[in-house]
Amino acid sequence: MGWPKVYGMLLLLAFHALSSVFLVHPVDASLGVVYGTQGSNVPIPASVVQLLKTNGVPQVRIYDTNQDVLKAFAGSDIQVIVGIPNSQLADIGKTNATAAKWLTDNVVPYADVVNITAIAVGSEVLTSYQSYSTSLVRTMMWIHDALIANGLDARIRVSTPHSTDILATTFPPSQATFNRTLVPVLVPMLQFLSLTGSFMMFNVFPYYAYQANFQAVDLQYALFQPSALVADTYSNLMYPSLFDALVDAGYYAMQVLNFSTVNIVVTETGWPHQGDANEVGASTENAALYCGNLARRVMNRTGTPFRPQTPMEVFVYELFNEDLRSGATSDRNYGLFSNNMVPVYNVDLTGQGRVLQANSTQYQTWCVAKKDVSPQGLQQALDWTCGQGGVNCSAILKGGLCYEPDTLDSHASWAFNSYYQKNGNAPNTCDFRGVGQIVTYNPSYLNCVYTASNVTTTVGGGDFPGSSAASRLEFHSAFTIGCLSLLVVANLRYLL
Repeated sequence: MGWPKVYGMLLLLAFHALSSVFLVHPVDASLGVVYGTQGSNVPIPASVVQLLKTNGVPQVRIYDTNQDVLKAFAGSDIQVIVGIPNSQLADIGKTNATAAKWLTDNVVPYADVVNITAIAVGSEVLTSYQSYSTSLVRTMMWIHDALIANGLDARIRVSTPHSTDILATTFPPSQATFNRTLVPVLVPMLQFLSLTGSFMMFNVFPYYAYQANFQAVDLQYALFQPSALVADTYSNLMYPSLFDALVDAGYYAMQVLNFSTVNIVVTETGWPHQGDANEVGASTENAALYCGNLARRVMNRTGTPFRPQTPMEVFVYELFNEDLRSGATSDRNYGLFSNNMVPVYNVDLTGQGRVLQANSTQYQTWCVAKKDVSPQGLQQALDWTCGQGGVNCSAILKGGLCYEPDTLDSHASWAFNSYYQKNGNAPNTCDFRGVGQIVTYNPSYLNCVYTASNVTTTVGGGDFPGSSAASRLEFHSAFTIGCLSLLVVANLRYLL
């Protein structure tokens, strides 16, 4: 990749002009969790959302755009970072059209009802999937172009998570630099993050640093224990934890490349509660200490020694153990909860003396049409429901609140749910000869409200009276960025 002087000048001028145009999210301290699903018997998404609400968790990061998961978060107000798996980068990053189609299929349908705040393009690509590194920034830009086209760029940021292995040195923090071979990719990436008001995503694991050199690294320093302080003799800053030092190493490395305004969001950090015999320090006690001290550290709303005025935004890895992951035992045992949603250990992630707790409320249920069923069977069930079934179907007639989208699946789902709720939520009232299904996500959209039951039921057989219904979320897009932002992104593209 080259950096012609003419485009460098255009970018510099555009950046200064654009600084007053882009809406940048306000920075505040927050502690979220990573919600991975590579585990056996992982709880259904609706119960996971309830678990997060029960424990006051305001943010979550998921690794993909699983439809069932996103539907479960609809209307929850929980902030969600979605991801593009590395396995999909090659297909999505072929052209701007393939990137736009991915956004249209996977993000736009949920944008009105799910609080999506960022898209993580791949994960640790520069250190683990180098074959995609040359196209990574271009793919990020194309995703951002698609956000602009759909009027979503003001509230959804685009970035990519990095391992701290992209740093050539990490201590002392003030002397940290990026791996020299990665600079040709990192410079345009940082330029993109700066221009779009986005942030650098870092996965920060003091456990790995301790495990690799446990004879030299103080365990108390790795666990945020207050007695440990380490000095950076070049900057004269004192570091209370290895976590702070690693985050600041990222800030200093960006400063070396003349990027001092891009914030870091820690998209993964945690401590394993179990490991192999040779994995020193992996224990329930240490995991509880690390996560509890991390929460207190984040929620005191101060930044790192180098960036004290920048509160931390951190995601704890992870919500559940993922026993289907490969690797060491520790890799499968970072979970805060077991798969039956019982806390693995007592820890307060709120900073308010509130330890983790299991769900204590029941779920609501709805009835919708199944996917991939006979259109004839679906139509017959719809006709019966609005006729002999006694449901007033005026809402799905032209001009009604639930008429759009004008599809058989959408109309049948609304009618099935109305019949199901009208008849007391009995399991046999959501069968419709095999084309209906009870679900625990809310299928409501825009002004079309689906009433809900108060308790969970199980699907049973029945007379004639729901695979989840297809998304029926409409998005009304509007362009929110003027010609200046389009010029900037267009010029940046020529550099890649």
